[in-house]
Amino acid sequence: MSQLMIVTMLVFFGLTVPVAISIGIASMAGVAAGNLTWLVVAQQLFAAMDKYPLVAVPFFILAGNLMEAGGISERMVEFAKSLVGGMQGALACSCVLTCMIFAAVAGSSVATTFAVGAILIPAMVRHGYPAPFAASLQASAAELGVIIPPSIPMILYAVSTDTSTGELFIAGVVPGLLICGALMLYVWLYARRNGLGLQDGQDRLALWPAFKRAWLALMMPVIILGGIYGGVFTPTEASVVAVVYAAVIGVFVYRRIRLASLSRVLHRSVLSTAVIMFIIANAGVFSFLLNRAGVPAALGNWLATVFTEKYTFLLAMNLALFLIGMFIETSASIVVLAPLLLPVAMQFGLDPVHFGMIMIVNLALGMITPPFGVNLFAACAIAKVPLERLVRPLLPFVGVIVACLMLITYLPGLSLWLRDLVYR
Repeated sequence: MSQLMIVTMLVFFGLTVPVAISIGIASMAGVAAGNLTWLVVAQQLFAAMDKYPLVAVPFFILAGNLMEAGGISERMVEFAKSLVGGMQGALACSCVLTCMIFAAVAGSSVATTFAVGAILIPAMVRHGYPAPFAASLQASAAELGVIIPPSIPMILYAVSTDTSTGELFIAGVVPGLLICGALMLYVWLYARRNGLGLQDGQDRLALWPAFKRAWLALMMPVIILGGIYGGVFTPTEASVVAVVYAAVIGVFVYRRIRLASLSRVLHRSVLSTAVIMFIIANAGVFSFLLNRAGVPAALGNWLATVFTEKYTFLLAMNLALFLIGMFIETSASIVVLAPLLLPVAMQFGLDPVHFGMIMIVNLALGMITPPFGVNLFAACAIAKVPLERLVRPLLPFVGVIVACLMLITYLPGLSLWLRDLVYR
């Protein structure tokens, strides 16, 4: 049964059938092959979505869209530009920094790409940066949307593996800062080597005026993350707080959201939520059937015989997850693979939170690697350049993030130090 399900899923992937539908068809093939009642499908579809932490998913998506429509992201960009100063390459560095700040509320890399890229990609092109480089930078920096907490993939991993969402959130802080710093260092060196960004400081505000314009926007991640780690509200409740705050600021303070734009924001948020929840529901049936067939235990036994040492296992997992992330959407990969791989990882002594960070950073690379890199398609749409022109400037960014991934993988303290300080 399990072999039929996996083969069916891969065949439909190869036929470019949408991920959720491919998983659903494979699950139905498993039910038929196992002579199970079809009520199992309805039961598991409901059970996969009947998890309280998943309430945060639509609210964080809505919060990100409200930030974009309400002018919050625009003020974050202004503040980031003033923060990096007038140094050479400041505009490119401010792109990375803004993505990190925006990610501290949005929880989605695609939302970060559109919200920040719509402002900064045209600005970088006007300042002489090549459009393919600007688009590659935006797509890569937006990956911070799923690494800096709060993060929708972290919520999905927590739900799929019964891991603490709060611990995952705080574990993402240091890896996110590491990747942010590494990307900023690379773009600064790139600008100096190629003579770009010499006039980046001309149209920026001074730090204090920029802060005065943006302080309400900047308070948003402070309130959300401070409330979570201060015990004021849970990560799920924080998503609702983020929506209320973004709506109040966008409607009543900045007055950028009108009734017509609000309906567009809600429509876009509903569509994004429906896609993710449809994947989760179908993946729930798929995971149930694989568990019933004993696949996790068999996979664990096989991996334990092939890999007898933790570090070779980690290297193999990184390679496998990198390839999987290139072809399968991040949310689907997490809800299908996390329950299968975590028990194996724990046999090698890995902490569930550390393995979660390895998995999330790795699969996030799939958002910037062809053929299904969603961030790439979003950045291409904004920059109006074909995907093939992004390949060459994208490679160094992928290399920088892979180097950070190796550090995160083999230095668990990067993920667990802050977690242990707060929770232990």
